[in-house]
Amino acid sequence: MRTVGTCRRPKRFASVVRSHTVEITTPSTELADRLTDMWVDLARGQQSYGSHLLGPENRAAIRETVVQRIVADNLLVARREDAVVGFVMFTVEYGRYEQDVTPGLVENLYVEPAARREGIGSALLGAAEDRLVTDGATVVQLEAMADNDAARQFYAAHGYAPHRLELEKPTENDTA
Repeated sequence: MRTVGTCRRPKRFASVVRSHTVEITTPSTELADRLTDMWVDLARGQQSYGSHLLGPENRAAIRETVVQRIVADNLLVARREDAVVGFVMFTVEYGRYEQDVTPGLVENLYVEPAARREGIGSALLGAAEDRLVTDGATVVQLEAMADNDAARQFYAAHGYAPHRLELEKPTENDTA
């Protein structure tokens, strides 16, 4: 089960990061392999919360997506001492359905485990929100696994509230 959250008025967060200087930048396509590796780690970690997404098996597809997002300027990285320690992918959704809002989607947000709880995720999220608003989004949406309490608390602290709930059940029945 996934919870989909929405934030109507994205809060602005300064790129203030505890104990280290972190720069939020647009990467070059030279970082595609590194960012793909980070995405695979993200997918692998989400499996402990019930995600069905397979990291290594999707490596080629996500590398292509990473390159597309870099070229479209819809991917930001966090650098600390020239090392990439996190990334966020985002886009404004246009034309899929007529809506009374223009959704900006935060599709992936990842910070290396050793760099977590230092404000890097907040800086990445804030930068993505700013970019989405600049690009015309009137609401920012994202998904988090329902069992991932840390992610849900993180997003709630940034103004996100549940908007839609995705439910799931297996098609096979073990009691038959």
